[in-house]
Amino acid sequence: MDDLYHHRRLELVRLAVLLVDDIPTAEDVVQDAFAALYRRHGAQLTGLDDPEAYVRRSVVNAARSVLRRRRTMRAHVPPRPRPAPPPEEHVLLKEEHEEVLGALRRLTTRQREVLVLRYWSNLSEAQIAETLQLSRGAS
Repeated sequence: MDDLYHHRRLELVRLAVLLVDDIPTAEDVVQDAFAALYRRHGAQLTGLDDPEAYVRRSVVNAARSVLRRRRTMRAHVPPRPRPAPPPEEHVLLKEEHEEVLGALRRLTTRQREVLVLRYWSNLSEAQIAETLQLSRGAS
């Protein structure tokens, strides 16, 4: 569990940032995924063939939940002006990536998930389908 956390946490936070577009929420999503993994399978990750795929799928599913809650909240609350991004955001995302992030924001959630998993996480089509729980041709 410790090795998985230390070797994959930052990669998973970056993945979550691209999905939820918010660093603190992305960090929470990843932390919750690891906590759930530990609760269900313990420190030795017993009963899991691929713990990395399991936690990645948990991060994607949690990001989807965050986006659903946001949609629900926005449906009932008038939109507020977006605050300036925190200074630490520029540490993870350089200025040249802002245009790519803007394009990602215009995609549907499913399209964004597939692109992020394919080109950011370098997953194969089969791994993407497994992570998103889709049939292989649907992704």
